[in-house]
Parts: sequence; structure tokens; C-alpha cells
Amino acid sequence: MTLLNPIDVLPARTVGPVHFIAAGGSGMSGIARLYAELGIETSGSDQSDSTALQSLTRVGVTTHVGHDPANLGNAATVVISSAIRTTNVELVEARRRGLRIWHRSAALAALMSGKRAVSIAGTHGKTTTTAMTSVMLAEVGADPSYVIGGPLSTTGVSSAIGDGDAFVVEADESDGSFLQYPTEIAVITNVGADHLVNWGTPEAYADGFRAFATRPHVRHVVINIDDPGARVIAGQIADDVPHLITYGESADADVRITDVRAAGNGVTATLTYGDDHGPITLQVPGNHNLANASAAYAVGRLLGYSHDTCIMGLSRYEGTLRRFQLITDTAGIRVFDDYAHHPTEIRAALTAARRATEAGNEATGLPGRLIACFQPHLYSRTVDFSDEFGEVMTLADIAVINDICGSREDPIPGVTGQMVVDAAKRHGAKDVVYVVDKYDLPEALNDIAKPGDLIITLGCGDVTIVGPLLAPLLAQRPEARGA
Repeated sequence: MTLLNPIDVLPARTVGPVHFIAAGGSGMSGIARLYAELGIETSGSDQSDSTALQSLTRVGVTTHVGHDPANLGNAATVVISSAIRTTNVELVEARRRGLRIWHRSAALAALMSGKRAVSIAGTHGKTTTTAMTSVMLAEVGADPSYVIGGPLSTTGVSSAIGDGDAFVVEADESDGSFLQYPTEIAVITNVGADHLVNWGTPEAYADGFRAFATRPHVRHVVINIDDPGARVIAGQIADDVPHLITYGESADADVRITDVRAAGNGVTATLTYGDDHGPITLQVPGNHNLANASAAYAVGRLLGYSHDTCIMGLSRYEGTLRRFQLITDTAGIRVFDDYAHHPTEIRAALTAARRATEAGNEATGLPGRLIACFQPHLYSRTVDFSDEFGEVMTLADIAVINDICGSREDPIPGVTGQMVVDAAKRHGAKDVVYVVDKYDLPEALNDIAKPGDLIITLGCGDVTIVGPLLAPLLAQRPEARGA
């Protein structure tokens, strides 16, 4: 894969009919839904059926399971992602016909035309921050349009077209997509090394965020001053952007969080911005979610909404699927699922899980343990971060490691989940279990877990199946039956 270069796009209503290749993907499905909601003739295909593909069918998208040149129908525009290989038969046919071929970022940019575009970028945290911002704006009556990388837990959808001026998007940096959008408000949640298979070096990766923050349309930059990488960029761009707002727990943050306290399964703190000062309470746990909420709050203020209404809107946020999502609480064992797949994301998730474990111990009197079940994603990422993955696994009492979910990549000889197991042991993890087949994970976790334990599955691949498969095993325990 190579980095994308921004291109000129036409308004979305002028480019139909539109066909999406791999329409069931987390990024593609949300965009395809919006084209259909605009009344544009929309079709899509994917190699296998999925709930996302079925959801598109329900909103009027003509969907196909399997790839076939005939699936293009009368399409004028074909939308692809960076994961689509040049040999895909539908892409080959589109090129043969001379059709307009857009990357999904161009298709999204076309939808954003004429709106106040809020693009939320970062190495991690962008899905949650985008979701928080979208929910907040909806709750304050802004009726935003949005595209999020994961479905909201309350609605089960990841995108919507609203009548309001704001269009909030999760801005993907992995392939340079975030440079395509007509961004007015640019948010940077943090900057660490990732996607080096595309960017080459950490320095080039950071340069991409600088370019994102200084694009011609940008009027405001909102940036996390607590994050070392983002702080460096804030200093570098301060004289090159019209308006910069920082946020975090640092004393010099413009939007500052203090007095952080756990509150059940959520968290509470004090938020200060200028002369505005008061409590903020979230229904999701962790300091990292307070940071995400601070970014969303700054966006709300920039769009003209008051302190009180923004705080109220954020209090209504209930999460997105696969972001510290409770799967089951059975037989005294809680099972959560989280999309975290980068070492920094995993650290944040396990830190929040540790607090939830301790809170549960206080409530039940049981000496519960934190059990992390991690599935590495991508062979290249495992090569780059196996040592960091191993180190962060020491935050759990027990680490259960699965083999790598390769997704779009071909295997690399010698690169397996064992690399993470070995790294965890080097860093002093006392209890590490390697389970190669993901379908063996539910039984392994059931054998390990005791009442009071908290299990969290981690990864952006198909490890998400484990919690639902574990739940019925837990339900068969004597504790669940009251025996």
C-alpha cells in the first residue's frame, strides 16, 4: 500500500450510481449508508456476508456476497479502500470500463462538501472521540452528520446525515486519508508511531499530522497537550494555524481536566475552560475517555454551544461497540470487549479495566483478577511492536495471547503470537498463556476465570467473537445457576 494524495472531488449527489467494493468494512459501510440515504443509487459487495452488509441491504443498498464483475451494474463511480488489491475482479472491470474510481476518503470528502467539517485524527482514540462529539452535538440539537469507525452502542449505526451544519468524521491517518477532507476543525488526540509499513519512519508519520493540521481549509486545531507526540506538534504548528486549543490534565491545557474520580462504571472530574468551570460525568471509564470528552467539548464550544449544553451532551454518551463494551456479567465474572490494538490503546484499556476490577472487588468482596485476552493484528504491526505488546501485558494478572489476525496481509515467516508471549515473559509477566486457535479461547478463559474476575478481549480482528462464545459457558457454571 502507498500513501494517498488528495484529489479534487465532485459533490456526492452528482456521481451516482455508486458501487462500493468491500462494502461491509467498518469504514466503507458507514459511507455507503449515507449515499443510499441521500437517494443515490448505491450497490456494494464483500467477500462474505456480515451484519454490516445486511444492515446496508435494509437501507436500500443492493448488496452482493462475493466479488463478480457483474456486481458493478450501471455504476458510474466505484469506491475502494486501501485494502482492495489491484487484482480484485470488480476493480479490474471498473478500470476496463473507464469508470470513476475513488478511494473511500474521496467518497467521504464528497459528502462533506458544503458542511463545517470536523475531522478527528490520532494514533488512537479517534473512534471514541468522533462518537462522543457526534452524540454531544446530537444531544444539544445540532443534528450533525457523522461517520464513525464503529457503531454507536445505542443505535447500532456508525453514520448519519443530519440537517445541521456540522459534519464529524473519524479521519484515518493510516494511508493519508485525513489529508483528503475539507477540514475546518482538526482534532489530534495523540501521535505515536504506527502504520510504518506505509509511512516508513516515525518522523514521516508525525509529519503527516503536521500536514493534516495545516491544510488550507483548517481554521481551528484542537490537540491533546498531555500526549508527548501531540505536544511536540502543537509547538511546531502554533504559528502556522489560525487558532489552537489544547486539552488535557496538564496545567497549561486550555481545556483542563482535574479532580478525576471513578464513578461506578464511569468517571467524573472537573472541566475548566476559561471562565467556565464545573463537573463532568461520563458513563464510560478511564482518564483516556475524559481526554476524548475534552476534545469533543472543545469542538462543541468552537461550533457555538455553551459549556452547560456540551457537558450535558457528553453525559449522554453510552459508548460504541467494541470500546470497553460489556458482553456479559455472569457467574460473578464480567467480560468486556475492546478494539484496542496498539500498545498505547491497550495500556489505556487495561488501566481502565484495572480500575473497574478494583471497584468490583470493593463492591463484591471478591479478590478478582484482571485477565487480558489479546489477539495481535497484522504481521507487520507485530514485528514493529511485539516488545511493547509484551510489556503492556504485564498490566494484567493473567495474559492470554492468541495468534496473529493477518487481515489484509500475507504471513511473514516466523512472525506469530509467540513473539508477544516471549516479550511478556521477558518483561516479567508471571502468568502468560498462548492459545493459537481463537476458537479455543472461550474454553481456555472459562477454565482460567474465577468469580470476581474481569476478562477483557483486546484487538481489532475477529477476537470479538470470543466474548459471545464464552458467555454460555459461564452460564453453565453452578454460580450462574444459583447452585
